[in-house]
Parts: sequence; C-alpha cells; structure tokens
Amino acid sequence: MRLFTNILWLNIVATFGAQADEPAFNYNFYSSIRMQAEAVSPDNQQAMSAYRGIRDAYSRVGFNAAYEFSEDTSVFTQLELPFDSANFRFRDSYDQGEVGRNKAENIRVGLIGLTSSVGTVTAGQQWMPYYNAITFPVDQFSSFYSGFATYTTFRVKETLAYQSPLWNGFGFGGSYSTRHGNIRSPSRIDDRRIQAVVSYQLGETRLAIGMDDRGNASGFKDRLYGVTLSHAKGQWSMAIKYEITDTDNPDSFYGDKAQAINLYSAYHHGKNTYKVMLANVEAYGESVIHLGIDHRINQDLRVFAEFYQEQETAAMTAKQAGLEGFDAEISGGKLFLVGFRYDLNM
Repeated sequence: MRLFTNILWLNIVATFGAQADEPAFNYNFYSSIRMQAEAVSPDNQQAMSAYRGIRDAYSRVGFNAAYEFSEDTSVFTQLELPFDSANFRFRDSYDQGEVGRNKAENIRVGLIGLTSSVGTVTAGQQWMPYYNAITFPVDQFSSFYSGFATYTTFRVKETLAYQSPLWNGFGFGGSYSTRHGNIRSPSRIDDRRIQAVVSYQLGETRLAIGMDDRGNASGFKDRLYGVTLSHAKGQWSMAIKYEITDTDNPDSFYGDKAQAINLYSAYHHGKNTYKVMLANVEAYGESVIHLGIDHRINQDLRVFAEFYQEQETAAMTAKQAGLEGFDAEISGGKLFLVGFRYDLNM
C-alpha cells in the first residue's frame, strides 16, 4: 500500500502545483443497448437441450464527470450500471447472481480517479490492469461470448489501481483489491488480489507482460502470468496472447501450469469489420473458434453476426442464463447469432 500512497501523493502535488487555466467541469450520460438472437447446439444435449432465443450482450447505462485543472490534470468519476435487456433487469447478463452470499453484479463500474503528468490513480470497482494489458487486445467481439478465452477476471470491487504514462515507449501499472471486494466480484476468490503489468510500445506494435496474484487465503499460491503482442497496420490488426497458471492449490479450478493461447486478427473495410480468433484454453473451453462480422450503419448503430464453437464448456449456458447456469457436463458445442448495438451519449 505504501507504493500506492506515494503515487497518490505525487498526483496530488502535481494537481495543485500545476499552472492551470480556467477550471472546467464536464459530464455526460450514456447508454449502450446490446442484444442478440442465437441458435445454440450443445454437444451433450442430455445436459442441455439445443435452443433458440435472445440474450443480452452486456448492455449498460452510465455517467461520467471530470473536473479539469489543466490540460493534463483532472479529477474524474464514473458510475456504470449493467442492464440485462433479455430479462429486463438491472443486473449483469453473465453474473446474474447465485444462491447464498453471492448476489447479482448490479454495478459494472463505480470509481473515482485522479490523473496528471505522472499517471492515473483510480479507486473503486473498475476494469483491471491485467485485463486491459493482456486480455483486451484479443477481446474484440460484440456478443455475449466475447472474453471467455482467458483465466483472469474483468472487473473487481474495492480496487486501488495506478497506470503510468508512456516514457520512451515504456509504461507500467498495478492494482490492489481487498479480500471483501474480490469475493463479491465474479471471480468469487476469497482473498486479496494484486496485479502488475509492464508494456513497451514502438509505433503500432505493443508488447505487454502481466501478473495476476489471486491470493493465498488457504495457504496456497495462486498466480497467473500472461504476455500479449499486438500490432496494427493499415486495415489489419492482430494480437497473440499466452497465459500460464502457477498454483499449488489442489482445489484450483484450472490446475497448475494450465495454458491459454489466443490468436486474433481483424480486417477493417469500409463499414465492415471481419474478425477471427483461434484459441486453446486448457480446462476452460479447450479448442475455441470464434468468427464475426460487424457492420456499422451509422455512428450510433451497428449490427453483428458471429459463429462460436468450444470443445469443452466455458461460455455456453442454458437459455438467457449466466454464471449460475454454467455446467461442465454440457461438454461444449457451437452456436450462431445475430445482434445489434445501439449507443447513445447525452
């Protein structure tokens, strides 16, 4: 915590020591409605029957506000609520809630932050540094099935994080999440969480290395290491991700030395974006094929179509169900979907 305290102090000094222009307050409300119609065919239809239905694809409503002291120094806040449009409820379409102490995730993002020339400090429920650096470059699909081919989690409550600016192409970041915040997040891990990432960017090529330490409340080590190389050139963009677990916990869901590798590529042509991801995620999906096309109708509206196939169960659940509908006995399967996304800023 001393590191984060020192970083926060440096930000405060930079904020109030800056020669600022007239302070400015900016805010906006936004929403994004995302829904898909899908035809799902599981491999084990005794565990789950094939079906056709609609599913929310992570709709949300939110609010941003920032008070700018100077061109590069500001304080800001964000509140974002999930909206399960298929079930018409304010909750996350994946983390719909389980019996017992775990309730549905009813806030996607809730944070306050301070940014200056020496970096950005954020506190609250937020997107995690490891996800941003390692997973996001291969998490570019529009549907509900985006982002499953990884061992990490996306957002964690009660998190303090820091992200540096780039210095000669180098940048670094880190976070600390409390035990209470970690267990109330979709990860359901009963201990504190520490993440650290470092990156180097040269032109349109970026290399990132990260560590996700998920705690050792039971006396066991539980870590995840990852590296991602991404590159964009003209109409093409591509990324490759590699992850490996490092744990001595005999009850670990993934086990020790489980590996995940993702190959992602996209081609942008006019209003269309064509996407492909091939992945192998041991113990969570195994061989995965994900294909998609997005068509932008205008600035606010896009439609998409995707094909998804997994060898073992990771993302597939019963109709309109989320995390609590996960069943490894489904044994994978394939699906086809079409959907839309409508964004509105006010």
